[in-house]
Amino acid sequence: MSVVQVALPVPILRLFDYLPPNTHGAQPVIGGRVRVPFGKRKIIGIVVGFQERSDLPETQLKQIIEVLDTKSLYPPPLWRLLHWAAGYYHLPVGEVLKQALPVLLRHGKPAQEKPLWQWIITKKGQTTTLESLKFAPKQQQALAVLRHQPIYRHQVAEKNLNNAVLQVLRNKKLCDLREYHQPQQQSDWRTRFIIKGTQLKLNTDQTIAVGKIRNEDERYAAWLLSGITGSGKTEVYLSILENILARGKQALVLVPEISLTPQTTARFRERFEAPVDVLHSALNDKERFAVWQRARRGESAIIIGTRSALFTPLLQPGVIIIDEEHDSSYKQQEGWRYQARDLAVFRAREENIPIVMGSATPALETLHNVRRGKYRQLDLTRRAGSAKPALQQLVDIKGQQLIGGLAPVLISKMRQHLQADNQVLLFLNRRGYSSALLCHDCGWVAECQRCERYYTLHKKQRQLRCHYCNSQCLLSNQCSHCGSTHLLPVGVGTEQLEQHLCTLFSGIPVSRIDRDTTSRKGALEQHLANVHRGGAHILVGTQMLAKGHHFCDVTLVSMLNVDSALFSTDFRAAERFAQLCTQVAGRAGRAGKQGEVLLQTYHPEHPLLQTLLHQGYLAFAQQTLLERQSVMLPPWTSHALFRAQDRDNHQAAEFLQQLRKLLEANPLKDTSVWFMGPVPALQPKLCGLWRWQLLVQHASRKRLQQFLNNALPLVKRLPAAHKVMWTLDVDPIES
Repeated sequence: MSVVQVALPVPILRLFDYLPPNTHGAQPVIGGRVRVPFGKRKIIGIVVGFQERSDLPETQLKQIIEVLDTKSLYPPPLWRLLHWAAGYYHLPVGEVLKQALPVLLRHGKPAQEKPLWQWIITKKGQTTTLESLKFAPKQQQALAVLRHQPIYRHQVAEKNLNNAVLQVLRNKKLCDLREYHQPQQQSDWRTRFIIKGTQLKLNTDQTIAVGKIRNEDERYAAWLLSGITGSGKTEVYLSILENILARGKQALVLVPEISLTPQTTARFRERFEAPVDVLHSALNDKERFAVWQRARRGESAIIIGTRSALFTPLLQPGVIIIDEEHDSSYKQQEGWRYQARDLAVFRAREENIPIVMGSATPALETLHNVRRGKYRQLDLTRRAGSAKPALQQLVDIKGQQLIGGLAPVLISKMRQHLQADNQVLLFLNRRGYSSALLCHDCGWVAECQRCERYYTLHKKQRQLRCHYCNSQCLLSNQCSHCGSTHLLPVGVGTEQLEQHLCTLFSGIPVSRIDRDTTSRKGALEQHLANVHRGGAHILVGTQMLAKGHHFCDVTLVSMLNVDSALFSTDFRAAERFAQLCTQVAGRAGRAGKQGEVLLQTYHPEHPLLQTLLHQGYLAFAQQTLLERQSVMLPPWTSHALFRAQDRDNHQAAEFLQQLRKLLEANPLKDTSVWFMGPVPALQPKLCGLWRWQLLVQHASRKRLQQFLNNALPLVKRLPAAHKVMWTLDVDPIES
């Protein structure tokens, strides 16, 4: 007896045994999908192996209902990556394999296009007279039609025929049913690949970087391309790809945000006469599936996408590029909480191809890996072309009269730059009109009951919205507590800032770019097109504008509120702020014009601001790495975070307390494991659920994994395990 081992997308850490189908049709293959019975349901799983016998009696085994694939859907390197990831993140392999497939494949759509079948006339049918079928008029009609042209099987009804009649003619050898192979419409892109467009002259740093990577672009190597903002990292990427594509290899380029894909795609299409495909969550299921197919067949030369694009199968992989590798968007925060940057390095090693990670503000984990010799660093120390470093200045706003969050000195600077027909970018990471709505008479503040956080006022839509759970309600003219109509907006958001700017700078176009103004398809591209036309312009935006964009005419950049990140309880807050501040400042003066950066703050003497202003990001990073080493925080140690949530704010804490006792009492416990908690999460309540967490830390990543492997099978024995929703986050970036 042969038993098929199937991985199912269910939250159970085991494989399931099934008997092969008892038909003579397609047989299951490793990496292919099968439809199987599971309880009262029929679900789709992935075949992961075969064995001679099962631990269960044969009478208890069910049969596979249907074999959906005759070939594996996963190239061997990707197959190994996904199995390793399932073990590292402690998830059922079935869920991981499912997440790596397009949605349509998860629902059972054929991986290959269905073949077309045609009814065609035979030689005997051509010589047979229609008169001989006069007593079978339907057969006579069908033969007459077939003499004129073949009929596709799906067009039979359209021709007023039916398959039963055609089958009778087939039995008489007057016609036949054959598979139709459509001729290839397009030649292979490799035969017509050329480099087009204007190639910029590389400076010394860029030339050295390109040369070193090209020397080793036929085997695995992990490169950190660390360059100041505006140093021409994209041009380095393009130069690297010239070699890769010329050899007929494919490139996978990851970007952190959907908003960065249009301009990145445009740059690549301008340079290469080769098909460039885009993958991100804004595409519908059919579009994503089509890209997956083209990449798998080798028809896509370059695939540009967000983190999930990492799992795209490639026929001939040549290089992986991760732009803005430090960005937190590469860490999935729901479901399978993987870090795409780390998995990309693993995939590059399995594929034996180079990986290039670029950033002006590398993650501390990446710099730590450079120190350990796992990655090699290439530095771009000066801006590309004639661009000069921007002049940076701290603006102390204590005691100043702010207009819409703008200090007088900033307003004056804006007038100077706009009068010179330049552009200004204002960064404010707060959507909406104001961050709270307050009753002036009784002090009541509009609050989301599901999250216990203040509602954000969106004045134009007359709505109060919670930016944590996305709940919303209509704006009332009266206080729900005392009935007063004296309601005051508190704080400044991008909507209010835009309103003040239109008053202060009448006649100057203002573009607000945030999630509210770019939700409609094509809206972001339209905003960016307006900016790129040139001329005096004011840009207002959130993090969507902070990275990757190249605005030739922006000469003044200001961060309006830098203080919110200076006193956070999250130990990663300083790193995130330093990255954000550096990235925002890098939007100024990128095309030969002198740029200026103004940072508004109530604490200009803060050490973090002083280090960034006078020594730069890398100096901050080295200092922060030393600080983390002294207190044994990542990347010097590894973390795993157990999260639990409930509706009564009791059972989650109780479960984590039981879990800690269990882990501490484990006879295989490593004495070097350190625990913190259970404690409430930084956002204690979300969507009506109370959230608690337990942190597990070890100096060795390998030893921590061994500890978790030993401990997790015991968790389900806890009395509270089935009363709460709990998850494990390995290498968390949010605590």
